[in-house]
Amino acid sequence: LFGVDVTYEGTKRELTTDKGVLRYHEAGDPDAPTLLLLHGSGPGVTGWRNYRGNLGFFAQTHHCYILEFPGFGVSAPWDGIPVLTAGSSVTRFMDALDIESAPMIGNSMGGVVAVNLAIKKPERVSKLVTIGGVGPNLFSPSPSEGLRLLQEFADAPDRDKLIRWLNAMVYDRSLVTDELIEERWEVALNPDALRTARAMYGSASFEMQQQFLATADIPPYWSMLHKISCPTLLTWGRDDRVSPPDMALLPLRQIPEAELHIFPRCGHWVMIEAKQAFEATVAAFLTR
Repeated sequence: LFGVDVTYEGTKRELTTDKGVLRYHEAGDPDAPTLLLLHGSGPGVTGWRNYRGNLGFFAQTHHCYILEFPGFGVSAPWDGIPVLTAGSSVTRFMDALDIESAPMIGNSMGGVVAVNLAIKKPERVSKLVTIGGVGPNLFSPSPSEGLRLLQEFADAPDRDKLIRWLNAMVYDRSLVTDELIEERWEVALNPDALRTARAMYGSASFEMQQQFLATADIPPYWSMLHKISCPTLLTWGRDDRVSPPDMALLPLRQIPEAELHIFPRCGHWVMIEAKQAFEATVAAFLTR
């Protein structure tokens, strides 16, 4: 695509750290500006599957890295809370490759990871693009329909539950092909991925998290969004059933340099379902 090799084998790399092996994909001119792409969560997710359709486009102008977070069936698992280990993996990855600062694109959980880095380590994030998932539910039910389906899968995985969840991720259900179901099901059954899913979304873990938040003297990350100093682009699908668009209102208000783009007829996977419009919007933001 676009004269850039974006095949799985052609871009696959790995890096050994003191915590274990991190795997990633790399494409683009090494002398071009760096861009990090951080994936979301859910059954069968990988960084490659989130961004394989966008890598060729962004590699025209940037030296791109798609990092595979620990515990999702590609990179080695790390002990600890998945969102926190994902954040730690980003900084270790950047340190190992001598990346002082970079713009980041984060889908759902990947956006939360990037937001937390922008709050706690602002010198590492030069620009921020989020794809759904950031902020609290203000008017919509919490957990959302998509998260309830994800919880059902995490509690007792089966193929039908995976399909119901995949259909909730998109506006256009024709995107949920037999091929997508098969590749997601294959990785979803990986023991590391199953453990991560239960830790993040299983009913028992969810109840423990709720009890902890109710008693702990620790502010939620979204209460500190005002500390993000870098330019931020919030992207959202108008028909997102995992993280409904009302979640964008608090980040939009609290992040000083935030702007919001909502894509019509689009669910949670904006970078896939609104591919061309998303790429054009993000490209303009990154080069501005």
